[in-house]
Amino acid sequence: MIRYALICENAHEFEGWFGSSGDFDDQAGRGLVSCPVCDSKAVEKQIMAPSVAGTKKSAAADLPPQVRSMVMEAMGKVRAHVEENFDYVGDAFAGEARAIHEGRSDDRGIYGEASPSEIKALKDDGIQIAPLPPAPPKKSDVN
Repeated sequence: MIRYALICENAHEFEGWFGSSGDFDDQAGRGLVSCPVCDSKAVEKQIMAPSVAGTKKSAAADLPPQVRSMVMEAMGKVRAHVEENFDYVGDAFAGEARAIHEGRSDDRGIYGEASPSEIKALKDDGIQIAPLPPAPPKKSDVN
């Protein structure tokens, strides 16, 4: 994924995430990129250092400490809710998610592990999944 700073013909600034550097040009050329403020389709990339997903720096690192703490607490609550209320299916996640989607297994919340290729195949097939927020660091691992 790559993030671009964008600007429309009316000088509204916003950002957009794209699967690759060519995706913006393709989508903008087909009129699929529009300004969230005025809906203008005349959108261009601004000069910036592109942000590429997968770098070691986390998004939370850019937040003020108080906000970062609140975000981390909320993510911990989401993870705890999933762990307490969903079925853990381990590395059978992709198969079980597909079975639920196709009606071959009981409809219920699940969580587990899946490879990047399994995740892509699920998403390509329209199966809605989301990553589980990371577990908070152990107190012994924090300086």
